[in-house]
Amino acid sequence: MLIQPENILNLRPGDFEQYSIQLFNHQFNNNILYQQYCNAINIHPSSVRSINQIPFLPISFFKTHEVKTGDWQQPELRFESSGTTGETTSKHLIKNATLYDDSLFHGFHQFYGAPDQYAFLALLPSYLERKNASLVYMAQKLMEKSGHPDNGFYINEWDVLNEKLKKLIERKEKTILLGVTFALLDFAAEYPTPLANVIVMETGGMKGRREEWTRKQVHDYLKQQWQLSAIHSEYGMTELLSQAYAASDGVYTCADTMKVLIRDINDPFDISGSGTGCINIIDLANIDSCAFIATEDIGTVHANGTFEIAGRMDHTALRGCSLMAV
Repeated sequence: MLIQPENILNLRPGDFEQYSIQLFNHQFNNNILYQQYCNAINIHPSSVRSINQIPFLPISFFKTHEVKTGDWQQPELRFESSGTTGETTSKHLIKNATLYDDSLFHGFHQFYGAPDQYAFLALLPSYLERKNASLVYMAQKLMEKSGHPDNGFYINEWDVLNEKLKKLIERKEKTILLGVTFALLDFAAEYPTPLANVIVMETGGMKGRREEWTRKQVHDYLKQQWQLSAIHSEYGMTELLSQAYAASDGVYTCADTMKVLIRDINDPFDISGSGTGCINIIDLANIDSCAFIATEDIGTVHANGTFEIAGRMDHTALRGCSLMAV
């Protein structure tokens, strides 16, 4: 198998590990930063025989370095994370925008079918107000693929959004309301109404905006306000090109291009396919940056590969979950 963008979308399930190891070798040889990190922790491709032995780059490097595989200069896209004033943000340089688009559509189709079946309404305050948000780009590409005349972005125009939802429901059109958590909660408080035929999909996002709720509290409240049996969730981040989706209860399934592993809280090099601890992610779509990322999320990976996110690491967990000084 060659390291080509089209290959990742046509992998058979049994090929994921083999392709991951092949991509690791490619990135070790063509990503100077990643190679330096691997050398610092004394791991060489000759010693990597399984997916659990691949080194995972701490996600913090996306804040301090340009993470690039290959000799290229001009990115077609630039994603940047949100951050408080004065905080260093993560930056993900995307060499090939088409690869992101193809990976997005491939993953979405895997869980929901073709985007042109849906109207997309995106409630994304704070994200729409800044540049280079990967979530806004994702919603925009889904809307373009959908082509529905009622697609649209919203910040705080709740009355307009409520009327649009009513009309779509009356016409029995399949609709996805995609929103950051705090905005969905505020909208649901103001407009409690049955949302039949609507998929409500939360993307996270509570910190600093209102009292922190657990995911169960969020979902229970939204289900109550909108008389829904389930709330969907999307898991993605600036540093990834692939997404995971949950149809209910925050239990995510990865797109075919993605896999989640667990690293031990006290030993960042003890990696397993299931259990509870810090989240490592393989994103095969990250061909031109780094496909192997040690995140700052804590969660549980189940034996069937599905996973749940419990929250972010605190400073205590950071001691065991990250190797910052390399």
